[in-house]
Amino acid sequence: MKSESFRKLSPLDRVLLFIVALIALAADQISKVLVQTNIPLGMTVPIAPFLTPYLTFTHVQNTGAAFSLFQNANWFFIIVATLVAGLIVYYTPRLPPGDKLSRAALGLQLGGAVGNLIDRLRFGYVTDFIHLQVPEIGFDWPVSNIADICIVSGVILLIAWSALQERAQQRAQAQQEQQSQQTTQETAGE
Repeated sequence: MKSESFRKLSPLDRVLLFIVALIALAADQISKVLVQTNIPLGMTVPIAPFLTPYLTFTHVQNTGAAFSLFQNANWFFIIVATLVAGLIVYYTPRLPPGDKLSRAALGLQLGGAVGNLIDRLRFGYVTDFIHLQVPEIGFDWPVSNIADICIVSGVILLIAWSALQERAQQRAQAQQEQQSQQTTQETAGE
């Protein structure tokens, strides 16, 4: 049964989640294949001389979650990724018509979740390769991949957009209350 709000969605609102998810998924899977075929496991390769040592490609296999936490919990992460993907697909059509930023942010998260899920199902691990570090201050970010970046970017976008919408709603409500008080005062003064 299609909900009333789904019928009000524009064609772009209906497909944006999947367009963004497919782009994120393609970028993730292509980059992982390139790393797997061109960089031996455990090897670090500079991207460009001016980026070294701050940003390099280091080919690793991660059986855990983000930041290599909870190693060897593959089935748990398969279940979580499947549930998250299902919830995103279920929830997105219920967003207000025209809320393209939320749909795009959820598309990034969906593409990233499915990208890492494919790795877990095919190999039992996720291929990570993006290594960010600043040795001068001892900063060494865990090796990640395009899927991880999509998930984190989607979450940040969704939180920021929600905060901006809430702030705008609070301002509109305050203006409405102020106008109501003015009207009441003008009526009382007559």
